[in-house]
Amino acid sequence: MNTTPNNKSLLAIIGPGILVAATGVGAGDLATASFSGSHLGTAVLWAVLLGGLFKYFLTEGLARWQLVTGYTLLEGLAVHFGKAFALIFLPYLFLWSYFVGTALMSACGVTLHAIFPVFEEAATGKLVFGIAASLAGLVLVRLGGFALFERMMGLCIGVMFTTVMVTAVLLWPGTAQILQGIFVPTIPQADGSGIAWTVALIGGVGGTVTILCYGYWIREQGRTQPAHIKTCRLDLAAGYAMTILFGFGMVIIGSTVELEGRGAGLLVTLSDQLNSQLGPAGYWLFLLGALSAVFSSLLGVWQAIPYLFTDVWRLSFQTTSGAKTPPSASLTKSRPYRYYQLALAILPMLGLLMSFKEIQKLYAIIGASFIPLLAMVLLVMNGRHKWVGDYKNRPITVLMLAATLAFFGWIAWRQWSG
Repeated sequence: MNTTPNNKSLLAIIGPGILVAATGVGAGDLATASFSGSHLGTAVLWAVLLGGLFKYFLTEGLARWQLVTGYTLLEGLAVHFGKAFALIFLPYLFLWSYFVGTALMSACGVTLHAIFPVFEEAATGKLVFGIAASLAGLVLVRLGGFALFERMMGLCIGVMFTTVMVTAVLLWPGTAQILQGIFVPTIPQADGSGIAWTVALIGGVGGTVTILCYGYWIREQGRTQPAHIKTCRLDLAAGYAMTILFGFGMVIIGSTVELEGRGAGLLVTLSDQLNSQLGPAGYWLFLLGALSAVFSSLLGVWQAIPYLFTDVWRLSFQTTSGAKTPPSASLTKSRPYRYYQLALAILPMLGLLMSFKEIQKLYAIIGASFIPLLAMVLLVMNGRHKWVGDYKNRPITVLMLAATLAFFGWIAWRQWSG
């Protein structure tokens, strides 16, 4: 039994972490980071770092649970707390899938229309290109399998990261200013919205429900033993380091322009303003990076979210409590996986007729509510020696998970009391 990654290249080792990081970078993250930079400047770069650290500890805890127990997190909930927990997750997954699906289609549609302005009306371009992007993503992940999915994601991630970082370097405001923004936490009060934008920046880094997909991707890589925990930590460190650097880049870019509005149209607005500063090359460079970011996110969601539905369906209706997930390759051939994947690529098209601003708002609310729940689950399930033995949460992990829970709890209290 192979429990070491010594025979694999570095790219293969860090692959799943890069996948989960790239899938978590969608239109909302681009918009939030750009707006935060535009309103608050580089003073809030520390918030990107903090958000990335939160998501690292959440994903590491999920992977550690799975590698030690052999159960996915959803299986663990069903085994220790009953199948009702899986059923409760199902309607939440439906809502999240619909709104994130619509948001990603809309973002792809708007960006493609900016690159190929063949329609007189932007709304028409968004609709046609959004549908085309969804169907293209479906074909790629369904016919090509995990191997093609990895290659396509690698291409998109490379373009996304390179273009955003090159643009940020071209607009570099000064090393001293950047270091101060990272290591000296401050919240500028811009029209009284400083706290709100900082909170949005912390919460928006690195994805929400897509964190659960990491467990299925490491199974695709053959990681099934506690010996792979160190590999996963390296993998996730690389993935979230890329996410943090990407967030830094977007804040730096946003800090150089005046932005108004919300949603997918922001990407085009930002590109137009970069055109005046960097010329046509800057305009096309950034649009290409933005398209790579949102399409890689779409590919990741189309490929991995059906895993979650299949797991819940199997746990709720097809197996007895305690049965473990079959290999991921078997899941992708199952009817629940393929039907949900098809529904995910088709049904959210209805949302393209709605305001992207409203879709993005609902998606953000639904997604943000997941993070404190995941932190609470990992504190309990990875905190019991009886369940995970010597691999239970270390003090630093407990501190970061508790901080995540407290942070999002404070957000909720602030929203309800305000």
